[in-house]
Amino acid sequence: MLNQRITFDLFIRGLIVVAIIVLSIFMVGRLSTVLIPFFVAWLLAYMLYPLVCFLQYKARLRSRILSIVAALLVVFSVITGLLVLVIPPTIQEFGKVHGLLNVIVNETIGYQHITEYAHRFIERYVDGNTISQLAEQGNLTKLVQNILLQLWHLITSTINIAIGVMGSFVVLLYTFFILLDYELICDGWANLIPAGKRTFAITLVQDVKNGMNAYFRGQSLIAFLVGILFSIGFLIIDFPFAVGLGLFIGLLNLVPYLQLIAFLPTILLALLKATETGDNFWIILLSAGIVFIVVQLIQDMYLTPKIMGKAMGLNPAIILLSLSIWGSLLGIIGLIIALPLTTLLLSYYRRFVLGEAPPALATTPENDAK
Repeated sequence: MLNQRITFDLFIRGLIVVAIIVLSIFMVGRLSTVLIPFFVAWLLAYMLYPLVCFLQYKARLRSRILSIVAALLVVFSVITGLLVLVIPPTIQEFGKVHGLLNVIVNETIGYQHITEYAHRFIERYVDGNTISQLAEQGNLTKLVQNILLQLWHLITSTINIAIGVMGSFVVLLYTFFILLDYELICDGWANLIPAGKRTFAITLVQDVKNGMNAYFRGQSLIAFLVGILFSIGFLIIDFPFAVGLGLFIGLLNLVPYLQLIAFLPTILLALLKATETGDNFWIILLSAGIVFIVVQLIQDMYLTPKIMGKAMGLNPAIILLSLSIWGSLLGIIGLIIALPLTTLLLSYYRRFVLGEAPPALATTPENDAK
């Protein structure tokens, strides 16, 4: 009877756990629009926390509120400075590209001839009187439809702008309050776990945190170095918008292999340079392609194995295999989580299958800052 009662009890507990999981998934789906700002704010707080600790303990601001405000001002100032440096030359270059495309359409493709052909086609096959009658009959209706359509676009665009502003304000407010009690939130969640499972849960979260910290530090350093290398390479070949394009590719490199998106602006800029200088377009594009190949080789053969291999403790071959497998399974998200997840799986394999001792828990940033 005791064994049957325990088995029944375990069965009921299992059903409750499954029900809780299903209900949680359902609630996350229903409340996704509400939860997304919170998770975005948590990610921002996670990235800003080391800076807040530095300002509070190293810069001697002492007050947490003052440290949070100073950290937000520093980040906003850096972002504003980068936008001021990058946006004006970007607009100028894209203005040139737009003019270049107009020249190609009008002169190379022969837009005027296309227009004349369309005009002759309409004269030959379309009854002008019938169209005039239809236009007169439906003129008022079309006018009202256009007015209502424009009014609807104005209303929806205004609502979207207002929602965007409110969403940004909510995210900023969430970020502020999360940073205000960051240590309490990070330490308090463990009290919600049953005492018997608490040690394992804390260890698991700490392992994930250490893996993500190591990954983001390593990937950010690689992205910065790749951006510098692309900028230098484009400057050497006198490529348009060299520094801006190089830094843009470096930013894309935060997600492995996402820099392939930069091929399109590279082609347009090569076309722009060929038009302005009269040089051969294919030679210019080949020079830019060589820069891509050289930087990619440096990244794959040296930067990623050295930096990420050291940060994550993985062999270069395992790094490439991990990116390939998880990228194939989960796409861009798989590329982002590939190395932390692989490191976590290998760590738990060594710990629970091979019986190796777990590494010591990392110290918290506020303790390091003190």
